[in-house]
Amino acid sequence: MHLPFSTDSLQTPCYVTDVAALKRNGEILKSVQQETGCKILLAQKAFSMFATYPILKPYLAGTTASGLYEAKLGREEMGGEVHIFSPAYPEQDFPEICAISDHIVFNSFHQWQLHKAFVQSCGRPISCGIRINPEYAEVETDLYNPCIPGSRMGTTISQFSEEAFDGLDGIHFHTMCEQDAPVLERTLEHVIEKFDPYLKRCKWVNFGGGHHITRPGYDLPCLIRCIRKIQERYGVQVYLEPGEAVALNAGYLVATVLDFVQNGMEIALLDASAACHMPDVLEMPYRPEIIGAGKPQEKKYTYRLAGNTCLAGDVIGDYSFDEPLQAGDKLIFCDMAIYSMVKNNTFNGMPLPDLVLRQEDGSFTLVKRFSYSDFKGRLS
Repeated sequence: MHLPFSTDSLQTPCYVTDVAALKRNGEILKSVQQETGCKILLAQKAFSMFATYPILKPYLAGTTASGLYEAKLGREEMGGEVHIFSPAYPEQDFPEICAISDHIVFNSFHQWQLHKAFVQSCGRPISCGIRINPEYAEVETDLYNPCIPGSRMGTTISQFSEEAFDGLDGIHFHTMCEQDAPVLERTLEHVIEKFDPYLKRCKWVNFGGGHHITRPGYDLPCLIRCIRKIQERYGVQVYLEPGEAVALNAGYLVATVLDFVQNGMEIALLDASAACHMPDVLEMPYRPEIIGAGKPQEKKYTYRLAGNTCLAGDVIGDYSFDEPLQAGDKLIFCDMAIYSMVKNNTFNGMPLPDLVLRQEDGSFTLVKRFSYSDFKGRLS
């Protein structure tokens, strides 16, 4: 089995983030900015391993946040521009948000009116915008579709008026999830059709996230056309705020086989958990790739891989291998930098995985090792 790196020195479970892969992604994002003049921000909701921010900083214009804590992290560790969007801003957080944010995007005109006076009197320039719901998206999974009927995300055109838009500098939309540029191109047709009078009043337009810019085969020329179209038509600064594209295919989760259970098939129990360490496997749901493994029955030996918690559904998926698995074998799950780390948890008292950087020379740097105190300190 050909592995991208030796796991012999790694204590499991652990997340391994590959510095060279981050830089490869960064170069692609930097090239888009250089060619178009757009600005690309890291969406920290997908990836906030701030030990890597010095690596990413040369490639990005800043960060975007979903709340106060992410905004503080971006300001403290990345620098550059700090943007924030939240469906609703808690009143007690807003003074500090204004102290550290360069752009604030509001989810509704009511939120804008509620906080408008404070923004305008806070003593520092802040550019404000409104998140729109163009009532169009091509996201298949409802959990990740912000434009389904009854969505709380964004303001529809029926709620717009010239007076309500007064004082705002920009429009923000986020309608995509792990998608290619032609989806953006079709989305822009709906945005322009509905919001053209307000786009003409904007200083900037933010295309949000969900753009898989660094995925092999992504249609970069189409993305560049989309950016230029809006810039030239409306004379605005275009922003994009991908999270996944920054760390796509740049991380792994290494786990160890602990034991086996026989119940109609071979079930391998791991020290890594879908519920705790890769929750999108259950939420999305999806089946992560494993280095050297195949689909069920594709190779000679098939196993169901499961976590070591009491949740009956803590199942990662079914995989096949060329050789029988043994207790102590290490497995490498792919594309585990994005969302897995930010969503992990200590349900059942499961330890949080180590955080490890794989340097460009192939060596490993332990960034953080969690302990019992991290579990204990969460609730008392």
